[in-house]
Amino acid sequence: MKTQSLGFIGGGRITKIFLQALANKNTTFESIVVCDSNIEVLNALQKQFPKISTTDSPLLAAQQKIVFIALHPPVIMEMLGIIAREVTENAWVISLAPKISIEKIASKLKTVHIARMIPNATSYINEGYNPVTFAEGFNAIGKAEILYLLNLMGTTFEVAEKKLEAYALLSAMLPTYFWFQWNELTKLGDPMGLTEEESNVAIQQTLQAAMNLYFESGLSPEQVMDLIPVKPIGEHQEQISEIYQTKLLGLFDKIKP
Repeated sequence: MKTQSLGFIGGGRITKIFLQALANKNTTFESIVVCDSNIEVLNALQKQFPKISTTDSPLLAAQQKIVFIALHPPVIMEMLGIIAREVTENAWVISLAPKISIEKIASKLKTVHIARMIPNATSYINEGYNPVTFAEGFNAIGKAEILYLLNLMGTTFEVAEKKLEAYALLSAMLPTYFWFQWNELTKLGDPMGLTEEESNVAIQQTLQAAMNLYFESGLSPEQVMDLIPVKPIGEHQEQISEIYQTKLLGLFDKIKP
């Protein structure tokens, strides 16, 4: 990939994840400019990634070749109006948010080179699972360069735009449904006589094997679940299933365009 300049409008969690993924690969760019209104956020990023430039004005970030919109959906359209004059016709703009469609983004900008991506926290260790959609006008050369860049963060693949919000719930947010449970299980190891390391290894190894069994054994979900007769929290299964149904489908209705 040719050396390009990157601009991040928004310096929150996902920008930190992207910067770490690129640092892990020792990737260099002409410049990386990060904008955020919170000076403490910028100072923390500058300390962790000393080679970047930071600013509280979005205009400089918007002047870069590749511009990442790393903001929450409610403020994106207003921000696009602010930076519209600074984004050139040749710029490549990538939104990292759900809900705001390519069509809406294009209504504010001169460039036709617009993409949307649903990022994943596991990109922090370059193991992301990141769906991306390109506008019809995005040229082939530019698309190839963007895909090369995004693949540094993990698996990146093209999907229809209408599927992005589903991936947001079933991939990007997926770890949050389980991380706190793993944490609680790890804590239980201590009163049971295991060290923290022993608990961590047991849970990690079993989870990885359990996923392989569920998805790769050729057994049906019912057959897999029947392999273990004792289910200590089985009486709460219907309640947990109902939470998934109501919370996740309800959120999906809120974030879809």
